[in-house]
Amino acid sequence: MNRNELPRMELPSTEKYSALRCLPKLLVTGLLCLGAVLPAAAQQRTMLDRIVAIVDRDVVLQSELNQRMEDIRRAAARDGRELPPISEMQGEVLETLIMENIQMQFAERASIRYDDDTINQVLGNMARESGLGFEQYVQALETQGVYLQTRDQVRQQLTLQELQRGYVNQRIHITDQEIDNFLNSEMGQEVISADYLIDHILVPIAASDDPAVRSAKLRYAGELVARLEEGESIPEVRSQAIADGRFPLDGTNFGWRKLDQMPSLFSNAVEPMSVGQIEGPIEAGNGFHIVQLRDKRGGTEQIVKQTHIRHILVAPNEIRDEQDTIRLINDLRRRIVDDGEEFASLARQNSDDASSVVAGGDLDWVSEGGMPIEMEEVVVELEEGEISQPFRTQIGWHIAEVLGRRETDLSQDYSRSQAANMLRNRKFDLELQNWLIEIREEAFVELVD
Repeated sequence: MNRNELPRMELPSTEKYSALRCLPKLLVTGLLCLGAVLPAAAQQRTMLDRIVAIVDRDVVLQSELNQRMEDIRRAAARDGRELPPISEMQGEVLETLIMENIQMQFAERASIRYDDDTINQVLGNMARESGLGFEQYVQALETQGVYLQTRDQVRQQLTLQELQRGYVNQRIHITDQEIDNFLNSEMGQEVISADYLIDHILVPIAASDDPAVRSAKLRYAGELVARLEEGESIPEVRSQAIADGRFPLDGTNFGWRKLDQMPSLFSNAVEPMSVGQIEGPIEAGNGFHIVQLRDKRGGTEQIVKQTHIRHILVAPNEIRDEQDTIRLINDLRRRIVDDGEEFASLARQNSDDASSVVAGGDLDWVSEGGMPIEMEEVVVELEEGEISQPFRTQIGWHIAEVLGRRETDLSQDYSRSQAANMLRNRKFDLELQNWLIEIREEAFVELVD
């Protein structure tokens, strides 16, 4: 795609675009000339606003520049930062406004818009982060006189982010060779490896301990493991054991660590463990260790539950209302279950799902979480070969049949996907700057004195 081409939209021809770019300049020239014929009294009136820059088919106003400068001053005062002289700062701020204006015109042509509900969700998140309810947060903004301004800023920020993602990501290309090189590199191995959170108890042994004492400590460590396996937590067991005082205890809070950041004694034990699993007592030179894998994050191991399903969808339409649709889906189920008609044949004849109708309603293997929640709740309860009762989703009425279940190892696909995302993120900032430079050079911008 050409770098100037908008998604799902055709740019004006060069001739039309050149003419359009001239309009703001002509309008401003006309306004400036108008001042020459106005009465003197009118020319002496206080200026409410003025244009400081013409940007393609739009303008930047003095009021916008003043407001942004004031925002910067407030933020600097709040953070205790010193600002450069206004004369130096004003040019940079104006350039920022020009770049935002160019991008917002791109977004307008690409029909990128955010409704009020989305803005409210973002403000709700901001309210929670501030420890306030939504209404309290809105009231606080209104008291400061910045509520509408904050909504506009949030809307613009969301719009710019989506615009940049769309335009910049399509310029970034990741090859299979780049992915292979990254996965084989030390950095790649480090980045995609898992982090482990471990709880730990140590029953120490000393060089002076005789065999009987060592055996007693080993049995004691075994008792602690038994309590953990019955459901007690390591912090509980450790606290009670310290209070009992039978033997001294120790324990290191490792925090989140990768395998290569742990002593080999622990890494060898932890790597095959499942979350919540307990291992021990593990004998080492300094005592008997008990470890529990409290949590795990990251990594590329992806064992996914998948279900092979087929379905028939019938949706209400202009000639079939809701009740007629319910009667039809019940009749189709009866013909399959009671009359023995072929599911696939009835799906081809009746299903409104264009993506599966040719395949007789077959959706192939669907990963957990890959279907509408209403369907997943029904499918998870079905036995293989069982036909569901009719159920409703947002798009209509369904019956479904489970043809099989399996667990699939998607680790390799996942690791390559993770690597591609990381490589794309590394390229994004540079490509974003290149794109911004290009659109700035291609835009018509004129500063107005």
